[in-house]
Amino acid sequence: MSNEGNLPLQACHPVTEEISKDGLVIPIIDFAPFLNGTPAEKHAVAVSIVHAFRTSGFLYLKDHGIPPSVTSRVFKSSASFFARPQEQKDSLGWTTPQANRGYVRTGREKLSTVEDASFDAETARVKNPDMKESMEIGREGVEGMPNQWPDGIDSEGKEFKEVMLDFFTQCKDLHVRVMQAIALGMSLPSHFFDEFVDAGDNNLRLLHYPAVHRDVFKSNPNQVRAAEHSDYGSITLLFQDRRGGLQARSPEGTFVDVTPFTDTVVVNAGDLLARWSNDTIKSTKHRVIEPPKMYGEEEGEESEMYPERYSIAYFCNPNMDKFIEAIPGTYGEGEDINKAKYPGITAGDYLVQRLSATY
Repeated sequence: MSNEGNLPLQACHPVTEEISKDGLVIPIIDFAPFLNGTPAEKHAVAVSIVHAFRTSGFLYLKDHGIPPSVTSRVFKSSASFFARPQEQKDSLGWTTPQANRGYVRTGREKLSTVEDASFDAETARVKNPDMKESMEIGREGVEGMPNQWPDGIDSEGKEFKEVMLDFFTQCKDLHVRVMQAIALGMSLPSHFFDEFVDAGDNNLRLLHYPAVHRDVFKSNPNQVRAAEHSDYGSITLLFQDRRGGLQARSPEGTFVDVTPFTDTVVVNAGDLLARWSNDTIKSTKHRVIEPPKMYGEEEGEESEMYPERYSIAYFCNPNMDKFIEAIPGTYGEGEDINKAKYPGITAGDYLVQRLSATY
């Protein structure tokens, strides 16, 4: 074990604010001290991150290193893509769980939770389709699994590709740094996860939730924009617009609003990280419902339409060929010691299993 995880906590307060309701606490953590601070400051941030993942599975990062101008450009480019004619988007369609790249039209995906063995995606899509469309972008240059770029359609498509490739790289770098913080907070060497995540086998998902008439939700109380689910990989970096609608399940079984905060990224742990940590880290279920208005807007007369919503999710995974088994220190030998709960599995096999059940 590295000494890094045992540095003393000093007067450093990385948690600046939090959401707290029904036993669910989602802190806002200043990531700048981890990126640029002293060893003690890095350690304090790391401990705060791991504490959040162990208790709620969710946190916000501010000062995370991706400039607001970059995320604004990505949101603008995403909105332009989804405004394209349907036939153009369909020509760039999603193909297989192995590739997980391309456009997914509204109703094609139906999210589920890891333990729901009886889940039937086809039946669920018919009864309560997820009301969203997405564009899935994977690591560039993987043989036999090309990204479905609109660069052959027009100049705007070429710009879209450039914007998204740049953003993919910046998110990959942030993923590596957050995993370093998790390692340090778990009393592991800070670079413990580096060899597991250096390839960048991640997925950038652009999401558009179209405007929906209020009657759709009145006539079907089970209708949501994205069904309750847990994420599949290690962590997710989520960039929200101001509309809101994201909710996380609390320990009391209620859903708590994960309110949009300017220039923060929501980070939540996924099922594979929970498995990797021998369930010492939580993968919390969440969903997207219909937001009636933007946060910060004045109350007024109810609109007949729920407004459209955009978000950008960067799903972080271990390298697809990496064998994932319980992290050292999360299990032991003997009757009174926590045992390793799950058999080892390659990251690629695990993710394909989950995606195959979803589409």
